[in-house]
Amino acid sequence: MSSSENVHKFPKTYWREIELPVFKKLTEDLSVDVAIVGAGITGITAAYLLSKAGVKVAIIEAGGVLNGTTGHTTAKVTAQHGLLYDELINHFGEEKAKLYYESQTNAISFIQNMVKEKGIDCDFSNQDAYIYATTDEYARNIETESSAYQTLGIDGRLKDTIPFNIQIKAALMMANQAQFHPLKFLKGLLDEAVNAGCQVYENTTAIDLEEEETNHPKVVTKEGPIVTCNHVIIASHFPFYDKPGLYFARMYAERSYAIGIKLEKEYPGGMYISADNPTRSIRYTPFNDGRLLILGGENHKTGQGMDTLKHYYALEEFAQEVFDLSEYTYRWSAQDLVSLDKVPYIGPITQRKERVLVATGYKKWGMTTGIAAGHLVSDYILERDTPYKELYSPSRFDADPDLRTVVTTNADVAKHLLKGKLEFVPKDPGDLQAGEGSVVMHNGKRAGAYKDENGKLYIVDTTCTHLGCECEWNHAEKTWDCPCHGSRFSYSGDIVEGPALKSLKKVLNE
Repeated sequence: MSSSENVHKFPKTYWREIELPVFKKLTEDLSVDVAIVGAGITGITAAYLLSKAGVKVAIIEAGGVLNGTTGHTTAKVTAQHGLLYDELINHFGEEKAKLYYESQTNAISFIQNMVKEKGIDCDFSNQDAYIYATTDEYARNIETESSAYQTLGIDGRLKDTIPFNIQIKAALMMANQAQFHPLKFLKGLLDEAVNAGCQVYENTTAIDLEEEETNHPKVVTKEGPIVTCNHVIIASHFPFYDKPGLYFARMYAERSYAIGIKLEKEYPGGMYISADNPTRSIRYTPFNDGRLLILGGENHKTGQGMDTLKHYYALEEFAQEVFDLSEYTYRWSAQDLVSLDKVPYIGPITQRKERVLVATGYKKWGMTTGIAAGHLVSDYILERDTPYKELYSPSRFDADPDLRTVVTTNADVAKHLLKGKLEFVPKDPGDLQAGEGSVVMHNGKRAGAYKDENGKLYIVDTTCTHLGCECEWNHAEKTWDCPCHGSRFSYSGDIVEGPALKSLKKVLNE
């Protein structure tokens, strides 16, 4: 058993340990210029920019503000998004690769300027970012990426060491990047938006969108009230309204993990990520009077792979080997969406629906991409020229690599759809120990069961309410995760993440 397994029976993210504003639920119909669905980094950035421009804005959030992926990040503010730029040059050309880098760098500048101008205390600091390789294969890839940096004019340098007990073959540094406390920053930005007139409603779930010829889309909420507007920004991580765009077939969901460990010794500076698999991410953040070491990685497709708790064990083992540390204070995980060509979808949801804007598919780099997306969707609404529209357009389709990825991604979906239906399940609900969850047989049918610490049993139908795949038990987070399109549900069946819009059917709750 892991030495830290019992630290938290449920995940606990360090970033959420601040006081956040609380907003009421929407209880009556509302009319605004722009309705923003989702109170994460994209929604709040767009709300700030639009409110400051005199636009009447309302944010609706299904849960609490900043409780989604934004609150479960490693919070690196960098344009170094893995080994990406050589790939961008090959698939999109040098010009678009430069635009990608430029848009991400602009996001860093925006954060830095806001911190200075508004006096937002969010532990912001400039740091160099490093990607390193421990194998000859990935060392060659890093050298290729370094050439791409030179082609694009990126300030970067090859290194042969990093300041940790890790034997590397090569590393590539991108200069003058940054890190911060994401929720402290976004709380400051949200305060500015609210002061400029933005309305915010929590515990208000968008479930549908009605589009009329009058050019006034209507956001339908689960609670009943309708928000009528001129434009809708869908910033809900996975688009809650997916009928026209079929985004579930154009992205796949990945989970990744992080642990936070109190660091007694000095930290040498910089942010680090491995090019090899399994991924290892290293950074620190100020913590009380000291430092918190944040180690991340262990990404895998949602609902697939080994027992999820073992990913935390692997990070703990890495902490012990490299830093001689093991007792972690925090552990959390995040879900990220990856587009077919690794470039996010930001813009009109389809070519013919220009009043409905979407921002999704950030591929684990939401701190800069979320800021860039907030600017881009605002530019659409304010009818401002911007060079980034074509690059991020959700309607783009490049046969290489998109077509191959479409086939591969959806073949994987079909495999898991069939596998779940045919799976033999030997376990019975009565076999469960307190705190254990598992796929079981209940009344001759496949079901999902969880027994809480007090012995209360929850049994749900594991058939995902999105497209019918069978969910798998996530031991680490105590959720039911769909291996096809990434929907997640609590142990009692309630929705945690989309694309599903309906909870799992409850079979037993006693």
